Amino acid sequence: ILRRNAKGDVKLRLDSLAETNSSYLKGTFMSNRHGVGFVRVENYDQDIRIPRKNTGVALEGDTVLIRLQRSGRDGREQGVVEQVTQRADRKYVGTLIEDTPGAFYIEPDEKSARVEFFVAPENLNGAEDQDKVMFRLMDWVHPKSMPEAKIEEVLGKKGTNDASILSILAENQLSSSFPPEVDKFADRIPEDIPLEEYERRRDLRGEVVFTIDPVDAKDFDDALSIEIMDNGNYYLGVHIADVTHYLKTDTILDKEAVLRATSVYLVDRVIPMLPEKLSNGVCSLRPNEDKLTYSCFMEVTPEGKVVAYSIDETVINSAFRFTYEEAQEVIQGKKHEFSLQMSQLVTLTDTLTENRMNSGSLDFDTPEPRFVVDENGKPLDVKVKERLKAHRLVEECMLLANKTVAKHVKNLRAKSGKKPGKEVYPFLYRIHDKPDPEKLRNIAENVRVAGIDFQVSDNVKPKEINKLLNAVKDSTLKNTINDLVLRSMAKAEYSPKNIGHFGLNFRDYAHFTSPIRRYPDVIIHRLLKQYAADTKGLSYGKLAELGEHCSEKERMAVQAERDSIKLKQVEYMADRIGEEFDGIISGVTEKGIYVVLKENYCEGMISMRDLDDDFYVYDQKRHLLYGRSKGREYKLGSELRVKVVSANIEQRTIDFDLVR
Repeated sequence: ILRRNAKGDVKLRLDSLAETNSSYLKGTFMSNRHGVGFVRVENYDQDIRIPRKNTGVALEGDTVLIRLQRSGRDGREQGVVEQVTQRADRKYVGTLIEDTPGAFYIEPDEKSARVEFFVAPENLNGAEDQDKVMFRLMDWVHPKSMPEAKIEEVLGKKGTNDASILSILAENQLSSSFPPEVDKFADRIPEDIPLEEYERRRDLRGEVVFTIDPVDAKDFDDALSIEIMDNGNYYLGVHIADVTHYLKTDTILDKEAVLRATSVYLVDRVIPMLPEKLSNGVCSLRPNEDKLTYSCFMEVTPEGKVVAYSIDETVINSAFRFTYEEAQEVIQGKKHEFSLQMSQLVTLTDTLTENRMNSGSLDFDTPEPRFVVDENGKPLDVKVKERLKAHRLVEECMLLANKTVAKHVKNLRAKSGKKPGKEVYPFLYRIHDKPDPEKLRNIAENVRVAGIDFQVSDNVKPKEINKLLNAVKDSTLKNTINDLVLRSMAKAEYSPKNIGHFGLNFRDYAHFTSPIRRYPDVIIHRLLKQYAADTKGLSYGKLAELGEHCSEKERMAVQAERDSIKLKQVEYMADRIGEEFDGIISGVTEKGIYVVLKENYCEGMISMRDLDDDFYVYDQKRHLLYGRSKGREYKLGSELRVKVVSANIEQRTIDFDLVR
C-alpha cells in the first residue's frame, strides 16, 4: 500500500508482512529505559528481546511484526522489528523545548518513549518552552527521522507540582478531568428521591446505620448496621450506595465510567470514576440525609458462619459519620451513643478475622507512607499510616458481604435446575490465581541467607506463605519480605471464570461494596438486580471483555498511585541532601544495593561503583554482594547507615552513599 505522512512524503509498504512470510511473529512492543525493546508474543514463555538498533519505528504498546535472529549471549531469543501493524492509542508525556526560535521538539519522560519528537508550530496547542505537555504521535516513517507529535494538553511548567502529578496520570493513560458534556449530564441528575422509590424499597431510616471512613473522605459508599437477634445470632447489614439507580446503562455518563473503570488515589488528590455531583454528592452516604442503598443483610452465628442472608434495595439515613480514628476511640472504650453497636461489630469481626486467618487467608502488613504537604503540594513530612482495629472491622464486614453475594449467584445456579454452563447466571468475580512457585523459590533463596528456611511446594498453599510472613514479622526483614512476596503473587483480576481467590482463600468472591469508585461493583449491582427481576444480564463474553478492561485500568491506577508516592519521596529527600539515616537492605543486584530508610520508608540505591573500599562481586546464588579482599557481605535485611547524595525528581530516583 502507499502511505502519505504528515509532510506529504509517500512511502510504499507491504499491506502485511505476515501474509507474505510465515516466519514473522506478531506481538506487543515494550521498551526499557535504555531503549532496548521486548515483544510479548502469544504462546511464548519469554518476551523476545529487541536490541536498540533493531527496534525500528516501534513505540510502547504498538502491535509489531518481528523476525527472529540468533539468540543473545544469555541464550535469550532476539529479534528485529520489521513492521508496525497497529499503533497503540497512547498518550505520551514530555517537556517542550524550543531548540531555536520557532523550532520545537519534545523530550519525552523516561516512562513515555525513548526518542525525541518533532512538533510543528501548528501543533503546539499554546505550549511554550519548558512546559510539561501531554501529546500523541502523528506519524513516524523511518528510524533515522524524528517522529512527529501533536500536543493535546499543557500540564504546566516543568518542575511544578501540578505538572508532575498530571504527568503521572498521563503517562499511565489516565485523565484528570471529565469531558464538559459528562459534567453537564451529571449536573442534571436530580438530588431528590422520588416518592415511589421510598415506597418500593425496604425503609431503614429508623434504624441505627453509620459510616466509618478516612478523615479526608468525601465519597462514602458503605455503611453498617448490627443487632443481636432473639436466637443470639448477629444481624449484620452492609449498605452500599445504589449508584446504578443514577448511573443508567449506555448513557454518556456510563460510557465515561466504563472508560475510567476506577477512581485513582494519588498522594495529594483523588481522580474519581464518577463526577463530583455523584461521587461526593447524590450517591455519597452523608450523615443525616436520606440515601438510596443496596444492602446485603447477613445472619451470622457467634462462630462467624452465615446461616441466612438477603440482598435488598433500601433507603437509609446515616445517623453518624465516624472517621477511623473516632471509631478507634470508641473501640478502646470512649463512651458514645453507638458504643453498643461498635462493641458488637468488634466481637463479630474479631471472630471473622480469626476464622479467615485459621483457614489460610494471607495477611500482609506493609507500611503505607502518608505525606503532609503544603498548599503547593510540597511534602513537609512523611509518616507511616497506622493500621487500626477500626480498619480491620470495616474490612471484615466488606469481605463478608462480597463473599455472600458471590455465593448467592452460586445458589441461584443450583436452584435453577439448568445444566451448568457459562450462560447460566454469568457473574463477574474477583479472582486471584496461585503464585508462580519459581518466584517463591527465588524468595526462599533470598531468605535462606538470613537463616530462614522457606519450603515451597509445586502446589503452594496460602498457609505455607503465612508461615514465612509469621517467621519474619518481628525481624528487620518483615517489610522487605512482605514486599517480595506481594511482587511474586499473581495480580488479582476481574473475570466471569471463577477460579477462586488465592490470597483470601475464598472459593467465591466478588466486588460489591464500592460502586462509587469501581466499575466492576456497578456491574455486580446490575446483575444482582436483573437476576432478582428474573431478567437477563450481560453475557459471559461481554463480562470477560469488561473484566479484562477493568483489570487493566486498575493496574494503571495502582501504578499511578505508586508513581505519585515515589515522586513525593524523592521531593522530600531532595531537601535532605547530605543528611544521614539508618536503613535496611531491601534488595541486592549486580548494580548495587537498594536501601529502605527506617525513619520514613523512602527507598534509594547505593551504586556498586560507590562501594570503593573493596572489589565487590554479586553472588547470584546467595543473593548478596561480597568483597573479595575484606570479605564484607551485603545481604537482604542487613542494617546500615547511609547518606543522601542525590534525588532526581524527573527520574524519581534517590541515591545513597554508605556511611562507614
